[in-house]
Formats: sequence, C-alpha cells, structure tokens
Amino acid sequence: MCDHNKNIYRPYLVTIESIIDETPDVRTLRLVFQDEQVRDTFSFRAGQFAEYSAFGAGESTFCIASSPTRKGFVECCFRATGRVTEALRRLEVGETIGVRGPYGNSFPIEQFFGKNLVFVAGGIALPPLRTVIWNCLDWRDKFGDITIVYGARTEADLVYKQELKDWQERGDVKLVKTVDPGGNGPEWDGKVGFVPTILEEAAPAAENTIGLVCGPPIMIKFTLPVLEKLGFKDDAIYTTLENRMKCGLGKCGRCNVGNVYVCKDGPVFTAAQVKAMPQEF
Repeated sequence: MCDHNKNIYRPYLVTIESIIDETPDVRTLRLVFQDEQVRDTFSFRAGQFAEYSAFGAGESTFCIASSPTRKGFVECCFRATGRVTEALRRLEVGETIGVRGPYGNSFPIEQFFGKNLVFVAGGIALPPLRTVIWNCLDWRDKFGDITIVYGARTEADLVYKQELKDWQERGDVKLVKTVDPGGNGPEWDGKVGFVPTILEEAAPAAENTIGLVCGPPIMIKFTLPVLEKLGFKDDAIYTTLENRMKCGLGKCGRCNVGNVYVCKDGPVFTAAQVKAMPQEF
C-alpha cells in the first residue's frame, strides 16, 4: 500500500507514540498514523521497508520492524549515525514525522508453512527479522520448530532485550543468544562466541527447515557457509540487503548491484540470488 493521493513522494504523517532506547545509541519508535482511515487500512508485508522523514533534515531508510499482524501502528529501529537519524533521535513522544512506503518485496512467509525456521541475526540487524519472527509467532500453529540465534558484540549491544526474555520463556521457541568473547558480564546467561560458530552448534537439521539471516556483511559472509555445511540449500536461505538503499524507488541508483536494484528487486533475496550478484557486494 503506497497510493498516497497518487504522489509517491508524499509521506504519511505519524505521531511518535512511544520511544524505547534499546542500547545507548539504538532507538525504537512506535509511530501511529494521524489519519484515522490510513491507520485502519495501512498494510505491509514482513520484510518491506519505509522512508522515515525528520522534517527539515531529510529522510532515511529503515525496515518496518513491527509485524504486519499488529495493526494501527508501525515501528522502526535505528542507530544515530548521521544528520537524519540524529534529528530523529532528538524528537520526543507526541511529535510528528513522515513515513513513506511500504516499498520492496517481502519474505514469502506462506511458503514457509509447515516448515521449521531458524533465524540468525547479529547486532542491530535483528529488527528486519523481528517483523518476521512476530509474524510467525502470531501464526505459530502454521510452522514447525522455531529457533532464534542472535548475537552482538556485548550484552549492552543486544536490542529488544525484553522481547529476548519473552522469547526465552516461551515453550514454543528455542532462543540462543551470544556475545563476542569479552562481551559478557558476570551475570550473562547466554553463549560466548561469534554467531556463525554458535549457529553451527545450535542449528536444527536442514531437512524441511528455512534459514533467515540478517547481520553485518561480515557476519553474513561467514554464516552462509555454515548453513551450507549443515546441508541448507541456497534457495532455502533468505537474507535482506537493505543497508544500501536511499530513495526506495529505484531512481537514485545508490543500491544497484550489477543490474539488480535492492530497493525494487529486494531487499529480500535468497542465498542463490545473492551469489549471482557481482562480487562487489
């Protein structure tokens, strides 16, 4: 849904309903559409993204981090790293920003029905998978076993800490959390080690299982071979490459990899599609 009076560049106005500081430099905003009709009708699919505007500063691209099963609002999660994200971070509850979208393709969740799922995420790359995780948990009876392997450099760098506790306490999810060596404190109750190494220990059998991976490029680079070693086929592994996008519409050319535009052809790709891209990626 992106027909906003036929003007593809006109954002919806949304109010910041709540703010959660996930880490010292990562923040989640819950955004409620000011137009009641839009609030009731806005829809998106897990994996799609949006452009978020701090008026006077510009706009920035993030995934929609909330689940499409949760209506009336959207959430985004970002790290303050530049002019727009720093402007967004200065805003408070009750203030207005713009949201343009949704854009891009999505994870084909209906094709996962009846299969086991293993989610693999690192650091601030959990939000693009969080939307899928909650979508699948809200449709829990449609899937087999669900495993989440999530890691960060330190305990402080883990996002969605309360949700990690919630997932850990559920009887229908296996959560494996890890931090890099040296990133754990005395009360740490998870694993210590890099995500690909922990994944090799914790991953379910590849048969009838879909792998969903999101993280820094270096993490993805070392995670895909682990899944291959475990027997996962390239077309059963999905990732999202949204970190290269700018305009969201295939106009600016910032996100093209060869003849692929991440914003229009993605951001969700199978490992087979990623391997077919030029090696610059």
